[in-house]
Amino acid sequence: MRNKFQKFGLVLIGLVAGILISLNFSASASKDAADAASPLPVEELRNFADVFNAIKQGYVEPISDKKLITYAISGMLSNLDPHSAYLDADAYKDLQVSTQGEFGGLGIEVGMEDGFIKVVSPIDDTPAFKAGVKAGDLIIKINDTSVQGMTLSDAVKRMRGKPKTQITLTIVRKGERKPIVLTLTREKIKVKSVKSKMLAPGYGYIRIAQFQEETAADMVKQIDNLYKQNKGDLRGLALDLRNDPGGLLHGAVGVAGAFLPPRALIVSTDGRTEDSKRKYFASPEDYLRTGGKDFLKKLPPGIKTVPLIVLVNGGSASASEIVAGALQDHKRAVLLGTQTFGKASVQTILPLSNNTAIKLTTARYYTPNGRSIQLKGITPDVVVPETPNGGAQDQLREVDLEHHLDNDKDKTVAPKVQPKQSETEAAAPFEYASKNDYQLNQALELLKAWQIIKER
Repeated sequence: MRNKFQKFGLVLIGLVAGILISLNFSASASKDAADAASPLPVEELRNFADVFNAIKQGYVEPISDKKLITYAISGMLSNLDPHSAYLDADAYKDLQVSTQGEFGGLGIEVGMEDGFIKVVSPIDDTPAFKAGVKAGDLIIKINDTSVQGMTLSDAVKRMRGKPKTQITLTIVRKGERKPIVLTLTREKIKVKSVKSKMLAPGYGYIRIAQFQEETAADMVKQIDNLYKQNKGDLRGLALDLRNDPGGLLHGAVGVAGAFLPPRALIVSTDGRTEDSKRKYFASPEDYLRTGGKDFLKKLPPGIKTVPLIVLVNGGSASASEIVAGALQDHKRAVLLGTQTFGKASVQTILPLSNNTAIKLTTARYYTPNGRSIQLKGITPDVVVPETPNGGAQDQLREVDLEHHLDNDKDKTVAPKVQPKQSETEAAAPFEYASKNDYQLNQALELLKAWQIIKER
């Protein structure tokens, strides 16, 4: 049986969601002088060769050298930490495409648990989301084939397909006595990472589903629209990062920078190589990937001081936590919701030959005040459960993943704060920014109270 949650973070036909990716680091990391001078581990390499030969000669079925080497590379990376991985040509292509916000399939972020496919999160407005697939669901069958014994990669490939073709998933859900059978129609997924609406006159709402290439620039457009709808003024703003699994580092820097003064420190990183030791500021060189016009200059001046509440939960990870941590440390926003995921590591994509690559954890990151939230997550300023009676999803967090990195600054691991769902709540549908969105309704009430205090 494969390690529990092995290769966590793979997105169904998308791969990148849930992973903080930095392409700013050098693709050819230099070794430490001590490592460069150390001899090759001859005995270990001899053992590797012996195992390789034993498999070639005695395994029950013939297996190619290429496949064996690929398996060896994959195992070497997956045993380092939950976010390092080997990307074959298909996975590497999916990664590149998904950061642009468009890919084909069902729209599910998945991992592996006890031989079954576990849904980490359905992506907003995708076939999976619309069909009612929920975080924590276990997929036990794809069409008529049991997934037990499949690799995660094989299961993902089976769920891929041409748009407009159908697929049947059989899932087991906590709180449901019988398996749930869902028939979904595959679509070309276009993930709109930023959405906005007016909650009430003078009070705006922005949701970021994941951090893509254009997320920060798209958010600026949404903010501008909100101000225009309110004749150039806002009394309060809610920024929703719930169940946002992360994405691109520069997107997080740009989003946080929109609400902070120029040159404010957003995040710092530290690793073994010189180019992994960096500080990222609210400055164009850190949030513009390929040059171009500084979109933050287009922001209405009031955005720097408007009362701001950031909504977070156990599905807020990586880039989401960078934004939340920066705004909390600078005392720019009030964080409301439940404890975040707790991923404070940075992955670098290192291209290889044959259009493959490895995703390697190269650094830890820290909030502006020097905090590491690895494993611990971020504690909201105002803890509000998902429902009035305290219900919440029992969400997977970084501390639950095998081979997770330790927190190098605080060895105390915070326990989960979310209570488990009841059977009634497990089946209840949820829609962001709806009248049933308890956390957002509480945020709006807090913003209104904030305005009353401000006026007095």
